Amino acid sequence: MENRLNQNSAPIKEALENLKQKRIVPFDVPGHKRGMGNYELTDFLGEKCMGVDINSMKPLDNLCHPVSVIKEAEELAADAFGAHSAFFMVNGTTSAVQAMIMSVCKKGSKIILPRNVHRSVINALIICGAIPVYVNPEINHDLGISLGMSVVKVKETIKENPEAVAVLVNNPTYYGICSNLKAITDFAHLNGMRVLVDEAHGAHFYFGENMPITAMAAGADMAAVSMHKSGGSLTQSSFLLAGKDINKNYLRQIINLMQTTSGSYLLLSSLDLSRKKLALEGRELFAKVEAMANYARNEINLIGDYYAYSKELINGDTVYDFDATKLSVYTLDVGLAGIEVCNILLNDYDIQVEFGDIGNILAYISIGDTQKNLERLVSSLADIRRKYKKDNTGMLNHEYISPKVVLAPQEAFYAKKKLVPIRKSAGSLCAEFVMCYPPGIPILAPGEEITEEIIDYIEYAKGKGCFLIGAEDLDANRINILKGGR
Repeated sequence: MENRLNQNSAPIKEALENLKQKRIVPFDVPGHKRGMGNYELTDFLGEKCMGVDINSMKPLDNLCHPVSVIKEAEELAADAFGAHSAFFMVNGTTSAVQAMIMSVCKKGSKIILPRNVHRSVINALIICGAIPVYVNPEINHDLGISLGMSVVKVKETIKENPEAVAVLVNNPTYYGICSNLKAITDFAHLNGMRVLVDEAHGAHFYFGENMPITAMAAGADMAAVSMHKSGGSLTQSSFLLAGKDINKNYLRQIINLMQTTSGSYLLLSSLDLSRKKLALEGRELFAKVEAMANYARNEINLIGDYYAYSKELINGDTVYDFDATKLSVYTLDVGLAGIEVCNILLNDYDIQVEFGDIGNILAYISIGDTQKNLERLVSSLADIRRKYKKDNTGMLNHEYISPKVVLAPQEAFYAKKKLVPIRKSAGSLCAEFVMCYPPGIPILAPGEEITEEIIDYIEYAKGKGCFLIGAEDLDANRINILKGGR
């Protein structure tokens, strides 16, 4: 993809540098006044960092209503990503996902989506009152992971729900699995529906060679892109991309409902500079990333009992493509749950992987990784197998249970509720979330029936050391159910 604009420019970073040279006296916020108000904080974060943690002012533009340097930076981002427009997001990709959904959905609107979505998607439905129509993903029972959306199932669901306003697709999933995004987009558009794409883990698709198709290339209407994940910007910084048929001014209004009016210039400049780096060097950078992931995958598979999977999973439908930069590793044949391997790596080997679930770990490989660190990961996994290998009889092998949705998330979340022991909740309707984090995909969401199978899964995950969040009871021993039944 050829860029139309000069991608060597970084307008926000350049404006910040020009401002520093002017030595403006600050009688505005933030109160630390370029770090002078808290020397311990300045020593910890550094003078350069504190010096550009400043408030919006005329030379720096305004994130809520960009007219100069932020506007220029957003135009550069749109050009780099092949989008019609781009928006700088500093409330994380969560706010980008929510803005996408809220810009097309109103109370009572139907939206078609996979159930293995991030919690931010269901949170958006709670806020706006939209009704989810789930396309339950198929499961790879050998690995215990959910797959992508079947085109046949999506088409059937669209035909059964012609009043739905949008279809949402993950591209890719946390594990690296991609659906047939182009086919889904084309059919949804033929039926008058918008296509929204959660590309939290796909920023690199836009810059690497031979990567899975991007949302913008597939013709999707909007995409939420976590630049801070594979793109290398600061945590909490993301882009929201939009196609030519989206009213960007209305979308800005929706974003401003959700996003802070005090946009951090640390985050904004990191987006600006990361976009510049990837636009200029992304092809070479992500070729190295994929090569490192392939090397590690091959070495891990030589250890025995682990299975680091990749493009061999492609089946033309529910695994239409695979992101080979993702180092997803199945661990149950070692006799350890993924979360157990994750915890051992951190506690005994000082290695932090992205997450571990019931049967897998994900080591996130990106532009900051080195061959040396990958070799350390591989050797540590070999050592864990040598020390801890055991029989895996009786271990659960799946991370997804198809839910029974009874009420819309908003209705259930705001209904009268009562807190009961989780073991006594079977048959009731859930009024809150329960999820392992990461990855933040709900085990239970508001409006879903609680079953014995789900309770067993929650208890098992807790016993293995998964970090459960979302429930009012932080220990997840009790759960909020709808008061008075259904």
